[in-house]
Amino acid sequence: MKKIIIITFAALLCVACGNKEKQLKERAAELCRYIPDHELLEKSKDYMTEDFYSVLDTMFHYLPEFEAMDHEWLYYFVTGNGGTIADYEVAGVEQTDDSHAVATIKVRQKWEDGSFDETTDVEEHQLYMEKVNGQWLISDFDGHKADCIRHIAINKEEQLVRQAISDYLVKEIGEQYQKGEVCIPVLMMVHEEDELFMGDFWVLWYQQTGDTLKCVSGGNHSGLMTLNKQDGKYTVTSFEQTEDGAGNEASAKRIFGTYFDIYQNIHASESVREAVRKEQMKEYVRQHNLNVHYYQDFGWEAVAF
Repeated sequence: MKKIIIITFAALLCVACGNKEKQLKERAAELCRYIPDHELLEKSKDYMTEDFYSVLDTMFHYLPEFEAMDHEWLYYFVTGNGGTIADYEVAGVEQTDDSHAVATIKVRQKWEDGSFDETTDVEEHQLYMEKVNGQWLISDFDGHKADCIRHIAINKEEQLVRQAISDYLVKEIGEQYQKGEVCIPVLMMVHEEDELFMGDFWVLWYQQTGDTLKCVSGGNHSGLMTLNKQDGKYTVTSFEQTEDGAGNEASAKRIFGTYFDIYQNIHASESVREAVRKEQMKEYVRQHNLNVHYYQDFGWEAVAF
């Protein structure tokens, strides 16, 4: 009789474990719909832990994208930039304790017509889950949370540097030009090492006309800036600029040294400069709550942000 009870209990336990795993797999499949992929859905907040959503919200909505395609890998988790759609399969779920579990997710790429992309392999990812108030939520994905936190910390330091450089360009260099209502520098960093910052810098003044910022003056000031940090604040202590005219290339080679080719590739590419300019102007407009949607150079069509 005792043996029968034990066997029955073991069977019931197996059934319970099987049902629990099935429920976890079903929940993991549901959570897959909220994995960030080029965008963070607003309703994802209800399917993520508070701290994970907060980190992603900062990444997607509050950090400026200063360089063209800079750190883009942080903004997609599964499909990259190929134009395909992620198809998810929950291969298994391991519950590590009462409130934590890890789901193994297999991802295939498919086209909009539903056919699978045979040129890409099946990828395996880890979906981390945490039970909060009786509900399983996404707490991390492939360790991206730590990546994002590191990037946010680095970005804050970068913003202090960029603000110091921007302030210097506006106050010291901007004074040399015909002034408009706002001066918005363009910063394209070439190399940073300790207190030395090499870059291709532009200083541009604008006048607002309706919803358009019209450029009235400006120019290029590339070179090497030396910054000093004191009490958590950066200041520019010196700026060695490239020369105008015949001495420009020689001075650029001297200033940028082994990074000259990088500088030259950036400086010579109008498409890169305009992409960075647009992003940085968009960020300036957002920060200063300006009611503008376009910028325009003299003799050219207006460009939408």
